[in-house]
Amino acid sequence: MRKKIFLFSISCLLLAGLSQKTFASSVTIPSNIKLAVEPAALIGRWDITVDVNGKPAPAWLEVKLSGVKTLVGYFVSTAGSARPVSEVKFDNGKFRFEIPPQWESGSSNLVIDGTVGDAGIQGTMTNCDGKQYNWKGVKAPYLKRTAAPAWGKPINLFNGKDLSGWKTNGPNQWIVKNGILTSPKAGSNLISEQKYNDFKLHVEFKYAKGGNSGVYLRGRYEVQIEDSKKDAHPNSVLFGGVYGFLTANEMVTLGAGEWQSYDITLVGRLVTVVANGKTIISNQEIPGITGGALDSNEGEPGPIYLQGDHEPIEYRKIVITPAK
Repeated sequence: MRKKIFLFSISCLLLAGLSQKTFASSVTIPSNIKLAVEPAALIGRWDITVDVNGKPAPAWLEVKLSGVKTLVGYFVSTAGSARPVSEVKFDNGKFRFEIPPQWESGSSNLVIDGTVGDAGIQGTMTNCDGKQYNWKGVKAPYLKRTAAPAWGKPINLFNGKDLSGWKTNGPNQWIVKNGILTSPKAGSNLISEQKYNDFKLHVEFKYAKGGNSGVYLRGRYEVQIEDSKKDAHPNSVLFGGVYGFLTANEMVTLGAGEWQSYDITLVGRLVTVVANGKTIISNQEIPGITGGALDSNEGEPGPIYLQGDHEPIEYRKIVITPAK
């Protein structure tokens, strides 16, 4: 019996080797499948600006080739987090895709129609409530750095006394009390007057039960502050994640009512997040803007901004060390 099994095994190996050799020498792509050549102009990442009743609003799109003929993607609308696009239809320079509602009002899918041209892409966005807006997009910059940064001197963005160096994007609800910067109720976001390129940022914060806020890097990339459960599986929209894109490698929140810290390093698109002394994101690439971004001009410096349109949040130390 063992002899027969041995002979059968040898035969299978010989046939497998012959099949691999034959396949390697004769592999062809079926005639009914065409390699994506024309859609190549659409493949990549795009920084988009939507005209919402005369006011610019940022969005972002990434298009990838899945296999040899299907285009898929990722999309950040003017609200919400990054969402997968199951298929991008492309025909003769025109493209279209749709995604189901997330935070949008209305029950219809969000629909993007666009065309590809020499200057970039442009088209219309039909929201879930049926309203339609025009938009334009340009290729997103790679933001690669040719050398490691030389760091300058640390700067206290919060002086512990007042809101000097900050502004809001609407009526101000932020106050300083006993050396603590706080947003006691949902309202406007707090934005630094100074803009930065590459930097190291130290932030100490505290939230109440159910708290939800975030720190935006260059005003475009949110590192999430959220009252996540200590035993929750990490997720890009939970504590320490780069909202909708990057997930912490472990949940290190201390919980509500405790002072906690983020030490964030941003160089180009590469970000490292140290939360409460533990590295939870290590030198990972941020693909594009996150929901709530101030703009989609990724090649430009931007401010630090603190999300204030959710639950109350407190800060006691905000120190930035910009690259020279």
